[in-house]
Amino acid sequence: MQVYSAEDLARRTVERRAVEAVIWGMPAVNFDLMYQAFVGIKGGPNQIAYWSRPLAWKNQTLTPNPDTIYFMPFYNTKDGPVVLDIPPEQVVGSMGKQKFELRGGKPVSVKLPAVDFIDDKEGKPIGIQKFIGRRPVLAFGNSDGDLQMLQWTAEGPGPRFMGLVHHTDAEREWAYDRTSHIGKLDKALDEARAKDWTIVDMKRDWKRVFAFE
Repeated sequence: MQVYSAEDLARRTVERRAVEAVIWGMPAVNFDLMYQAFVGIKGGPNQIAYWSRPLAWKNQTLTPNPDTIYFMPFYNTKDGPVVLDIPPEQVVGSMGKQKFELRGGKPVSVKLPAVDFIDDKEGKPIGIQKFIGRRPVLAFGNSDGDLQMLQWTAEGPGPRFMGLVHHTDAEREWAYDRTSHIGKLDKALDEARAKDWTIVDMKRDWKRVFAFE
């Protein structure tokens, strides 16, 4: 059994507290910074900030995703409860398994330590069908993680649109392709070319990527 000295325990305690401070503190700091910026443009509580374009360096979010459209509600429950109504059929995401039980004669839904589906690859069409219940007529993707969703969209009846955004601009945004460790675009790119889906080349086709350009 390993024995730790008082100095080792003190150091490990400091390290653990530092990690916990980052894990728990980053969301709070991020939220406050975003709210202060929102107030600076005459926003206020119980309003929603919406970015219609991908984030650029001017956005000081601590962990931004440069190819995601963000919206952020700022609600205040000081004067009473606030209800944010989002239609359930418009929310799709990864999900854990649940089961129904009777506990003490009362019905409960129990979250299990197991994954129902991951909203990536083959999980994307499953999630769309499960929550929206309709096959898309238009689908866009930017990696092999979107291929199954595009295939499923393409097989529907009537006119369909399948598109890929090919991130080729390393100077203005971020380039990832067949050999990338993240956002790999390989099989989907081959199938898009073979089946004549729309491919948007960011470097060639986009005169402007961010609003400040």
